Amino acid sequence: MPLLDIKNLTLEIETTNGWVKALDKISLTIAPKEIRALVGESGSGKSLIVKAIVGAINEGWRLTADRLNWGGKDLLMLSDEERRQITREDIAVIFQNPTHSLDPTATLGEQLEEAIPDHLIGKGWYWERRQRRNEIVASQLHKVGIKEHDACVSSYPHQIPDDICQKFMIAMALASEPKLLIADDPTKGMETTTKIQILKLLSRLNETKELSILFVSHDLLAIASLAETMTVLYCGQTVESGRLMQLRRRPLHPYTKALLDSAPSFRKDLLPKTELNALEGTIPTLQNLPAGCRLGPRCPRAQKECVKMPEVRYIQNHYYSCHFPLHRYK
Repeated sequence: MPLLDIKNLTLEIETTNGWVKALDKISLTIAPKEIRALVGESGSGKSLIVKAIVGAINEGWRLTADRLNWGGKDLLMLSDEERRQITREDIAVIFQNPTHSLDPTATLGEQLEEAIPDHLIGKGWYWERRQRRNEIVASQLHKVGIKEHDACVSSYPHQIPDDICQKFMIAMALASEPKLLIADDPTKGMETTTKIQILKLLSRLNETKELSILFVSHDLLAIASLAETMTVLYCGQTVESGRLMQLRRRPLHPYTKALLDSAPSFRKDLLPKTELNALEGTIPTLQNLPAGCRLGPRCPRAQKECVKMPEVRYIQNHYYSCHFPLHRYK
């Protein structure tokens, strides 16, 4: 049974032109110990999916789904307190801008201590619980690669480098010993060496702690080095999903192919100064969404049938939504 099971998730937002579907029938599953990448260009709805999973959507938004299950429990049927308990104990999130996500008025040590659940501290006198809390803080920081923790715990977020802040975010997320870690573009804007350290850390946590990871990003090179499976989004719709190696070798949706072709690191035959392939046009706004497949106005294979929403098809755990796929299996 998958840890997280989402089918036909739809999120509607009210605008001046009425209600629009920011997310339109999104489907996503994450199995135990799986690393799944959620990829798409800016504005595709990746962060909205994260908010829907953890229950951080704004009041007035309409969220519906055929299934939004965590460990067999329907998240939409739970009370706010039950939902917060699951998020607090089983699902953790790290964000792309650690210095913006951390509290600038509290030291890093204070924020990490606050993230430690009471049941891990146990009972006892005040000084015993305090000592136990300090031991857990040191242990968590060592796990994420921060050896000189004494100087860091007394610092404020703006006083240390971004990569250390990001490691603190990971330590805070892992303090409750979650089953699923959602990494929302955690390496955005980082230098290559720092990015490699964060990716190796996530991979090691997956292996040693059997931690499931939803890696949200548009950095295909980082995704290729970490993820096993991948789900591709375009403008709030799921266009293709499957094993990463299978999608790289034989993409079926035109958008997936365009996305892979835009990454020079994936093309060994690319000569220097060669122009990269790119889809014409831009991603539509929520106020001007096309009918049916939202890639239609930009798709080189679009035909009349594309004004209708394509059905989800699958072949050997390879899912895609396209009337005219690039390759047809025999």
